[in-house]
Amino acid sequence: MLVWIENHLALLWLVSAGLLIILLLWLVTMQARVSRLLGRYLQLMRGREGRPLEEILDEYLQQARVTAEQVEQLTRASRQLEKAAKLSLQHLGIVRFDAYPDVSGQQSFSIALVDGHGNGVVLTSLAGRQNQRVYAKPLCGWESEHNLTDEEKEAIARAFLQRH
Repeated sequence: MLVWIENHLALLWLVSAGLLIILLLWLVTMQARVSRLLGRYLQLMRGREGRPLEEILDEYLQQARVTAEQVEQLTRASRQLEKAAKLSLQHLGIVRFDAYPDVSGQQSFSIALVDGHGNGVVLTSLAGRQNQRVYAKPLCGWESEHNLTDEEKEAIARAFLQRH
């Protein structure tokens, strides 16, 4: 075996030198790639504004926390407004009519003013030639414990139809 190595020593030198050149070329190529990646990494870490990326990210995270808190506050305010809106007058039904045969022009009316729970009042105004009478009947759950006229029932029905 030693004889064979001595006979082919020049060839072994050439093969070794060729492998060494290939390895050196590969090493130079890898070094160039690493240098480019390092440059990109440093550019990324500097950020566009010339500040460190970590500082920019911290700032954005802080802004996100503030925004999340503001959204939570708005959500709470919205819920409170929804509750308050349920208690405000939301539905209105009005019916005009002639209360007396000798009075025309539909000067009498019944109006239902109702909140989101169906609670409210029905106001009726009866207009005559000599006098004006006004009646108020409370509503609870779209109903009244008092006797209702047809016009009052119709006013309540019109208000009920405005529900969503």
